[in-house]
Amino acid sequence: MVTASGTGDHEFRRDINGLRAWAVVAVVLYHFMVPGISGGYAGVDVFFVISGYLMCGIIYKGVKQEKFSIGGFYLARARRIFPALIFLCITCLVFGWFLLMPEEYQLLGKHVRESLTFTSNLKYLKESGYFDIAAQEKWLLHTWSLSVEWQFYLIFPLFIAGAARLFGAHRSLLPVLLSFFAISFLWCVWITEQQPAAGFYTLQSRAWEMLAGALVFSAQERGFSVRNSRVLEWAGFALIVAAFVIFQKQTLWPGWRATLPVAGSMLVLLANRPSSYLTGSDVAQWLGSRSYSIYLWHWPLVVALTYAGALSEWYWVISAIVLSLILGHVSYVCVELPAQKRLVSFSKKVSVTAVLASLIATAALAQIVRDSGFPNRLPPEVAVIEAERQNHNPRMYECLNAEAYCIYGDEGKSLRAIVMGDSHADAAVTAVVEALPDDGGSVLFRGGSGCLIVFGMKFTNDLSHCNALNERLYEEHSELTLGVPAIIFGRTSEFVNAGQVSAEERPKFFFEQDQSEFTAELLQEFSTQYVNTLCSLAEYRPVYVVRPIPEMPVDVPTLVGRGMLFGEMRNPTLSLEDYQRRHAFVMELQDEAAKRCGIKILDPRPYLCDGENCYGGYEGRPVYRDEDHLSEFGNRLLVPLFVQLFN
Repeated sequence: MVTASGTGDHEFRRDINGLRAWAVVAVVLYHFMVPGISGGYAGVDVFFVISGYLMCGIIYKGVKQEKFSIGGFYLARARRIFPALIFLCITCLVFGWFLLMPEEYQLLGKHVRESLTFTSNLKYLKESGYFDIAAQEKWLLHTWSLSVEWQFYLIFPLFIAGAARLFGAHRSLLPVLLSFFAISFLWCVWITEQQPAAGFYTLQSRAWEMLAGALVFSAQERGFSVRNSRVLEWAGFALIVAAFVIFQKQTLWPGWRATLPVAGSMLVLLANRPSSYLTGSDVAQWLGSRSYSIYLWHWPLVVALTYAGALSEWYWVISAIVLSLILGHVSYVCVELPAQKRLVSFSKKVSVTAVLASLIATAALAQIVRDSGFPNRLPPEVAVIEAERQNHNPRMYECLNAEAYCIYGDEGKSLRAIVMGDSHADAAVTAVVEALPDDGGSVLFRGGSGCLIVFGMKFTNDLSHCNALNERLYEEHSELTLGVPAIIFGRTSEFVNAGQVSAEERPKFFFEQDQSEFTAELLQEFSTQYVNTLCSLAEYRPVYVVRPIPEMPVDVPTLVGRGMLFGEMRNPTLSLEDYQRRHAFVMELQDEAAKRCGIKILDPRPYLCDGENCYGGYEGRPVYRDEDHLSEFGNRLLVPLFVQLFN
């Protein structure tokens, strides 16, 4: 996300500044979930093209004139990007002191550190897994694009300068750009289908978008001109706007689909119409100049509305959009411009020292926050609620994903039950032990995080550990103590997309060949193998399958604790109607297995829900340690459910 005008770096172009306005408006409206802009995230792709165009121009002209300095280039970028970003990070840390729970504050500190070192894209890629928190609760998530750009800035000048020295500046530019453009684009198309998160967050799959802008500069440098620039510009904006309105939140991105906004941006840059109504108006110029600061400030406001539960209320959304513009203006006038003018007036040595000192000081503060979270700043009653987050199975790290079985209860007494499944099984196994008869006994546990017990099913890379678990269970289930009941847990609906055919969601499992989408055939194969697995287990023992544990729409300890900070008693709810809608597909399969082979069904709803809703809290205390895993306090509500099994 390149900052506004490039004073001193390149000739100011009003059409580029206006194109920034279109991009930032699309991104802001999309993030605030304004209807009709379902593909507004493509505004970031527009920014990438602009960045590539401008950076290529700066580097190429410097190399051609033999005046290019890599150190000077990096310093100029730092002068532009760091001041407003550091100001935002410090502001978030200050507000977080008063508003965030300890774990949230620690996470903010971590994200500030990664943002300032321009590795946040890799951090968010790493976090995009089974236990990921909601994107709209990450205050600096939007800095991933800054990290991608900075990584590009670090590498790109080396390529251009190196190619110019080897082959000559004029001859080398176009073939070098085309080669790397093609490699990055092909990689992007492939990786987006195979690993969507990697396709979205990494430089390798985004470089082609910036190189597309560089190709436009190269073409113009070679004398390329257009006859009808107006038609070219309008065609470009037609492609860009089409991307903003056609694509959906679930669309795999970027992949080949990103060619729409990228090609559109290239056409607008080629048209080069500084007096165009589309880009040259005072409004477009005002927004374009402030686009970097607006981009920085709008996302924390999205997160703030999410925290307040107000993101769906139009008057709060409108207020937040207006506030984004105000804060963007203040940041531009009071931070961006003064910092640029002041730093440019300093010597290079003083400039570097000032930038590095500010960066190191803020990153050090973020590291302190990340290490501590400062729980003592909170009222004692809030700290008690926050502690519920750690109230998990005390043997979770020992037994979940373990290669060998774990024995709970009294190992010296007879085996009374086998619990198997995913992390939901781990969250409830101690309740099964608590339900054992008075004469005691033991419970055998076998489970893995994110692992469904379905024989013959293969898991994709992120869950490859589940393959070994299923294979071991398949080989061993007939040899385990015969007649001992098995209790099966699983967050199955999350795995099978609630039984919905979809070309947008990539499955985490397959049977014969890896699948890029949820097809009717894949869901049918899953249905068959799921029921067959339950029936196969039932040949050797009584099988009890647990209906899905209700999944709360929010992190329960956080919401309850956050409410206490504001003097409110909050109890998250999930309507039974929503529960039924999400889990109908899985429950039908369980019912089919019950009819076919006599498995028994254990339903947690009577213990966690009333006639209308399921609840995240009980007697003012969270029963979940996050959104969907029961705490050790919460799973005790299910003890009566398991008592009937042993009776």
